[in-house]
Amino acid sequence: MVDAIDEEFARRGYTSRSEAIRDALRDWLNPSVQLSEETLADLQESWAQREAGETISLDDALDRYDVDVDDDQA
Repeated sequence: MVDAIDEEFARRGYTSRSEAIRDALRDWLNPSVQLSEETLADLQESWAQREAGETISLDDALDRYDVDVDDDQA
């Protein structure tokens, strides 16, 4: 197992085994968020809408629909 760790930390560009193990443990304790396929599709659609100019700012939406909010809420 140590040989495999040594090969992997060198391949990933770490300068020491302890640095690689520390990062591996950090990833284990704080795993990255995995988004669902549905969420990724929604994000892609949202980005496309923004690029196409199909979105408006919150302030513009509030003005358009004549909504009053406290500054603490907006």
